[in-house]
Amino acid sequence: MKRVRCPKCDNYITFDETQYTSGQQLVFVCPQCQKQFGIRIGVSKLRDKHEERNLDEKENQEGCGSIVVVENVFHYKQVIPLKMGDNVIGRYVRGTDINTPIETSDPSIDTKHCIIRVQRNKHGELQYILRDAPSNTGTFYMNDILRDQDRVRLEEGSIVTIGATTLILRTADSEEKE
Repeated sequence: MKRVRCPKCDNYITFDETQYTSGQQLVFVCPQCQKQFGIRIGVSKLRDKHEERNLDEKENQEGCGSIVVVENVFHYKQVIPLKMGDNVIGRYVRGTDINTPIETSDPSIDTKHCIIRVQRNKHGELQYILRDAPSNTGTFYMNDILRDQDRVRLEEGSIVTIGATTLILRTADSEEKE
């Protein structure tokens, strides 16, 4: 199942993408605001923005890992690349200025929820450090809630929960092995 967002009211509409071919154009009418809009199967503007941003940033060309986002309610999966420095993670809302947006309708995820900092240690190895933004509902690392001052070093496969959504860290080393 795929979800599309109404460009007027940000309401999600779910449909079965297996019934359509890549490149096919579909027209939807939002049941909430009656806005009519079209999409092309296989194309995501937000993913295109991620790809453009990654091509522009030299640090990302070497690979800094990614987070696998699994929305527990809808089993909707996204893979979002990480960059060097602070990756501010939160719910995508038009007009917010975060560099790692998650496409979700989960209201328990803040627009600025947590931060994963990617940096190199003194040996030149990548480190991943998690902290709460701070958020209203909290950031959980391996089922333990982080306080505002807590900093946690993440390893390959670390599980972070924000709202009803699970983030799984994939380090750059593990992505190279695949």
